[in-house]
Amino acid sequence: MTLGTIVLTGAAGRVGTALRTPLRDEAERLVLADLAPLHAEAPNETVHRTDLSDAAEIMDGADAVVHLAGVSDEAPFPDLVEGNILGTQRILEAARVTGVPRVVLASSNRLTGCYPSTETVSADMPPRPDGLYGVSKVATEALARLYADKFGLDVVCLRIGSLELHPTEPRHLSTWLSHRDCAGFVRAALTVPSPGFLAAYAVSANSRRFWELDERLGYTPLDNAATYDIPDTFLGPDVPQGGDYASAEFTLRYLDGSAPRRR
Repeated sequence: MTLGTIVLTGAAGRVGTALRTPLRDEAERLVLADLAPLHAEAPNETVHRTDLSDAAEIMDGADAVVHLAGVSDEAPFPDLVEGNILGTQRILEAARVTGVPRVVLASSNRLTGCYPSTETVSADMPPRPDGLYGVSKVATEALARLYADKFGLDVVCLRIGSLELHPTEPRHLSTWLSHRDCAGFVRAALTVPSPGFLAAYAVSANSRRFWELDERLGYTPLDNAATYDIPDTFLGPDVPQGGDYASAEFTLRYLDGSAPRRR
């Protein structure tokens, strides 16, 4: 099954780099968008160096958009508003205007990082973000819900786990997302029939997984962090799922102005 024409924003980033080859192998045409320089590596790739201020220009005629562009970690809140909230709204609005029927958004497990590590969380539970970055993802999911409910877009928000080639720390026993499983979840998000609005965790088949998988996506992850030699020292009733991300210190430096603004 061909995926048709797919627009991949943030294509030069870590998740975009992991997805580029799998999407290119299945898409009729892959449109890569990023501020960083990229070069077409196959006949079915098209590259746009852009800040997405006019997203409709590159989305016209696409079958779906995989939107990864934005600020990828804790930052001053104005930067997160511009990069993640306003940036996502521009993509959703461009999809509405150009008639692109489906958008896959990069959400984050950090949207629920303040839940205890001993609790299993589903996407239906209330958000408990572990920082300002997580708050920005709460807002992007709300925008996705609005565009699905009001304008009929199919929008799948994937709450991406810890994307790494292999797990490297105790928290990853619960949060690791392999490159293979990441591609599997994104393909499922692009092909699941008529999802409307759907928020779902994208995480590998880890024995200590914090999060419930959504069977509606139709993808069963294949990899398990437990097969690696990682010490099992993370879980505890007073340990939040976000680990250090959930500490006050992690965010305070962005509130008191001591952290540098992004340029």
